Amino acid sequence: MGKGTRARVRSRWPFAALVVCAAAGYIFVASGVSAGGSDLRPAGGEVSSLIKDRSVRITDQREIARELRRQIDSLSITDGDKGSKDRQERIDELKDTTGLSEVTGPGVRVTLTDAPRSVDIPGLDPNILVVHQQDLQGFVNAMWAGGAEAVTVQGQRLISTTGLKCVGNTVVLDGVPYAPPYVIEAVGEVTALNYSLSTSHSVNTYADYAKRYDLGLESETLDRVTAAAYSGTVGLKFATATG
Repeated sequence: MGKGTRARVRSRWPFAALVVCAAAGYIFVASGVSAGGSDLRPAGGEVSSLIKDRSVRITDQREIARELRRQIDSLSITDGDKGSKDRQERIDELKDTTGLSEVTGPGVRVTLTDAPRSVDIPGLDPNILVVHQQDLQGFVNAMWAGGAEAVTVQGQRLISTTGLKCVGNTVVLDGVPYAPPYVIEAVGEVTALNYSLSTSHSVNTYADYAKRYDLGLESETLDRVTAAAYSGTVGLKFATATG
């Protein structure tokens, strides 16, 4: 290689180094913007711990929403506004049935959990070893059928528009993901609730799988269960009134 060739090769190195440094700087800046000043991979970043942290924060926000709703409800209506008074009385009548007021009384609690990791059966579909949306829905439906006055899942009040769905190995309730154990509580006449649970096909199917594959199933009768008022939105976005 001649002196001229070596000189040209050496002259390219500063330019190549400049390109590499510029690309690295761009990546660092993009990462910082994406992270918003936080760690892109937080310590203890297990999915279950992240879900629990998000659920706690959402629960706190819901409690704030409940308090604001209580403050709004406490505002008095002027004596001269007869129409507003009538509407308020009608709203108060419907609060219990629509889930907008707290309900307390005797009831039952059911806790469902995934099978332990130690359960390892060759050829078994791993989906059988976890709690799914249809399992939760089966217990909830049995409680409603047993005359429950109010039902909660993970402490969140269920109303007519509440949706439960499965996303991976978590259950999403009103857009909030929850990890097991799943706690379902119902306020109502205890004998009727327990009878409905014991005769439900869905509940008995889950109980059978729980015995065979060590899924968690615990049922308790409680003297006092408190179902907090629903704190989410009650507006319907994709439904219209008929008739």
